[in-house]
Amino acid sequence: MVHEDCELSGNTAKNASAKSILHNNPEDRFSMASQAKQQKLGLWMLTALVAGNMIGSGIFLLPASLATFGSISLLSWIATASGALLIALVFAKLGTVMPRIGGPYAYCREAFGDFVGFQMAYNYWIALWVGNAAIAIAFTGYLSFFIASLAKNAMLSCLVSISLVWLITFVNLLGVRHAGIFQLLTTVLKLIPLLLVALVGIFYIHPHYLADFNLSGKSNFSAFSSAATLTLWSFIGLESASVPADHVDNPTRNIPRATILGVLISSIVYILSSIAVMGSMPLSQLAHSNAPYADAASVMFGPIGSVIVAIGAIISCVGVLNGWVLLQGQIPLAAAQDKLFPRIFEKKSSNGTPVAGLVISSLLVTVLLLMTLSQSLVKQFTIIILLATLASLIPYFLTTMAELIIFLKYPGLFKGKRLLVSVMIAILAGIYSFWAIIGSGKETIFYGTLLLLSSVPVYVWMKWQTPVAKTNINTSEQPLPLP
Repeated sequence: MVHEDCELSGNTAKNASAKSILHNNPEDRFSMASQAKQQKLGLWMLTALVAGNMIGSGIFLLPASLATFGSISLLSWIATASGALLIALVFAKLGTVMPRIGGPYAYCREAFGDFVGFQMAYNYWIALWVGNAAIAIAFTGYLSFFIASLAKNAMLSCLVSISLVWLITFVNLLGVRHAGIFQLLTTVLKLIPLLLVALVGIFYIHPHYLADFNLSGKSNFSAFSSAATLTLWSFIGLESASVPADHVDNPTRNIPRATILGVLISSIVYILSSIAVMGSMPLSQLAHSNAPYADAASVMFGPIGSVIVAIGAIISCVGVLNGWVLLQGQIPLAAAQDKLFPRIFEKKSSNGTPVAGLVISSLLVTVLLLMTLSQSLVKQFTIIILLATLASLIPYFLTTMAELIIFLKYPGLFKGKRLLVSVMIAILAGIYSFWAIIGSGKETIFYGTLLLLSSVPVYVWMKWQTPVAKTNINTSEQPLPLP
């Protein structure tokens, strides 16, 4: 990054001395390298970050929404998984040739310049901490299955949500390695109930329950598109491996592999578990279920099934919150290093953790959670969540276009047939992303556009805060005549 180059050039003597010491003391060099590697994310931790950030609390409710469309929604899952894989291939390629901290922000800034890069960082960061508030609320909702008073006492539920946010923030403040280990553990634990339903559910499928192909009353294409829009939310987070690039061990190898593996694992879990749930009970009954996985698990395992799913949902919320909290500090750090965010976001701990970004983001999450105590602000909070959804989709589209620009700027990175294949994938991924944005609905696009425009005055303010070299303009010269 820019600031790193400046530090290197400004400390040449110190670096030369350090290199001399390391050269004369190979044991010290090995020790420092070993300590640095201990703070890195390996392949499986990174894969858990991708899969864990995608498989969130929403999957436990989604089958009920999809049941209103009929079994055609299963085809939508396949189409969405294919589209998500195309976008994942774009991030995988960019992660190979340009592993930079910030992920979509870094790629968009490289391709389109500071302004678009800032917009991506601004929108994406807002989407992160607003989404984290929603995840914390979902956690408390699932926890109320065991603690009934949480559903009746607004203050108590709010305090539980806030406590979870700061507990996860503390885990991330310990270092990205600790957060990665925690993410791997929670991802494995949350996959257990989902895979149980998916694999055991095969023996409880009644084919006639899936006979209702289209229940929406609309054309097959319209029902297919609407269902695909719903399933897309389950793939938000596929870019997660590319964001903490500076904290990844062997990023050119592990970022692309983790991205593809994470999307494939999530796709398999989504499709198999959806088939099992939709095939285990009538779709008309499933459409009115408030806990579709719990109801399906009850059919398969009896009363204990609901408890298993509730525990799985709680673990899922904790895991996905951990993953997104990790990212909420990385994005403002990357932008601050490029002088596009306030300098306070550059503050890091001794282990490289972006302390300021984590703490400030979690403070904003806390404020949003306190806002939900007032019923008059609940609607405003819902609108903010709507904005955050589109704020997550726009970076996907712009990143696919950014890859095409990077092809032109650095043709040496892509050669021969690989270039042609990469271009085709980027174009197809761009078309899919654009279609997904259109499918998100007029209201979402309207408020999302307002959020995008709100970044302009903030960008102007940041530029005013950044000193620029003065340029003398000769005002005595006459302007050239118009043709």
